[in-house]
Amino acid sequence: MDSTRPEPVEYDVVVLGAGPTGENVADRVRAAGLSAAVVESELVGGECSYWACMPSKALLRPAITRADARRVPGLSGAVQGPLDAAAVLAHRDEYASHWKDDGQVAWLDSTGARFYRGQGRLHGPRKVVVDSSEGEHHVLTARHAVAVCTGSRAVLPDLPGVAGARVWTSREATSARAVPGRLAVVGGGVVGVEMATAWQALGSQVTLLVRGDGLLPRMEPFVGEHVTAALTEAGADIRLNTDVSAVVRDGGSGPVTLVLADGDRIEADEVLFATGRAPRTDDIGLETIGLTPGSWLPVDDSCRVDGSDWLYAVGDVNHRALLTHQGKYQARIAGAAIVARAQGVPLLETDRWGAHSATADTAGAPQVIFTDPEAAAVGLSLAEAESAGHRVRAVDHAIDVAGAGLYADGYRGHARMVVDLDREIVLGVTFVGPGVGELLHSATVAVVGEVPIDRLWHAVPPYPTISEIWLRLLEAYRQG
Repeated sequence: MDSTRPEPVEYDVVVLGAGPTGENVADRVRAAGLSAAVVESELVGGECSYWACMPSKALLRPAITRADARRVPGLSGAVQGPLDAAAVLAHRDEYASHWKDDGQVAWLDSTGARFYRGQGRLHGPRKVVVDSSEGEHHVLTARHAVAVCTGSRAVLPDLPGVAGARVWTSREATSARAVPGRLAVVGGGVVGVEMATAWQALGSQVTLLVRGDGLLPRMEPFVGEHVTAALTEAGADIRLNTDVSAVVRDGGSGPVTLVLADGDRIEADEVLFATGRAPRTDDIGLETIGLTPGSWLPVDDSCRVDGSDWLYAVGDVNHRALLTHQGKYQARIAGAAIVARAQGVPLLETDRWGAHSATADTAGAPQVIFTDPEAAAVGLSLAEAESAGHRVRAVDHAIDVAGAGLYADGYRGHARMVVDLDREIVLGVTFVGPGVGELLHSATVAVVGEVPIDRLWHAVPPYPTISEIWLRLLEAYRQG
C-alpha cells in the first residue's frame, strides 16, 4: 500500500458547495442522523451572501426607501438630497460580512457536518477528492449520495476586447468600492435592472443597453414598461434593440468604450455585463462519471441526476429555478429524499406536491425584483399558461386601492391574475408597484395551495392596505 496516499474517509453524504443550497442539504441530512461532509472552494455562504442577494439588496434598500419617502407629503421635502454613498457602501459591507465567512463556518460546524475548504472534484462514483490551497489532499467517499450544489457564475459574451477590458460582472457590481461617474449596463434582466436602479440612485449616470424590445422579458410585459418609465424618470438612459459589438479599454484602465452594432459609441467609467449565467460544473470532475464538464445537470423532481442512483444536483446547477429561495427549497426536498432512500423507504412521495417532489420549481416559484417600482410574480405568466395548454383568463387591474394612495402620492402599479377556467384556481399572479414584494406570499399560498376562486372570495383583505387589490381582482373575475 502506498503510505503517501491518504486513506478514504467515508460519510453518508458528501456535499459539493457550501452556499445556501449546500448548507441546507447538509443540515437536513444531519438532522435525520446521517453523517455529512461539505466541500467549498470559496466562502461558506456562497454567491448569495457575498456577491448577490445580500449585498445587492443592501445597495437597493436606501434607493427604494428614498424613492418612497419622496412620494409622501410632509416628508418629501426632507429627502431631496443625494444618498450618502459612503454610508450605503459601508452598510453593504456589513451585510456581506466584509467578505469573511467565520460566522457561517461556525454555523455549519454546529450542524455536525465536517467542513473541507478546497477544490472538490468527483473521482468516479461516490468519490470526491479535495485539494486545499495549503496542499492538503483528502479522499471522501459517500455511502448514499453526493450532492452537487456548486451554483452558477456570470457569463461574459464573446466580444472583441472583453477579455482585457476589466469589465464588471454581477460580482463587481455588488462589491465595488466606489461609485462610477458613468456606468454602462448591458442586459435588461434582473441583475441589469437592479444594478441600474442602485447605481443610478447612488450617483452614477447609467446607460442601460438592451438587445430586446423591453426590460425583464421573462415577466408580464407591463412589468418592464413600468420599470422602464421609472428608470427613465430617475435619469437613466435606456436603449432598447441595441447590440454591443466590441469593447475598447486601452491597457485595461481608464474609460471604457462600447462599440454598438449600428456604429454608435458609448463611453463609460465602468461597464457591467449582465448577460446570463452558466453552471459552475466545469471543474468538478464530471468527466469521471461520464458527464460533460460545464453542463447543467438534468434531474428528476427529487433532484436526483437523471440515470443515477447516488448523484444529486441541487440549486442553480440543475437549471430548474435560479433563485436562492428555490435552491433552499430544493435542498429540503433533496435532503428528505436522500434520507428516505438511505433508510430504505420503498416508495417515495414523488407525486405532485409530494414530500420528495420539488413541484414548486415549475408551478409556484416566487420572485421579487427590487427595483423602483418593485416587481413580484409567482406561478405562470399568461403566455406560459397558454403555451402549456391551459384554458385561462387574465384578470388585470390597476393598483388604485386606498392603501396604495396612502402609501404614496401618485402611486402607479398594476396587477394580473391568471385563472385556470377549467379548475377555477389561480395559476399565476404578477404585481408591479412600490411595496408589492410584501404582497407576493399571499399569491404564492393561493397558487401552491390551488385555492379555489370561490374560497379566495372569503379571504378578506384588510382596509386600507395595498392587499385590497386581491378584492378588486376577484371582483373583476366574477364580473366576467
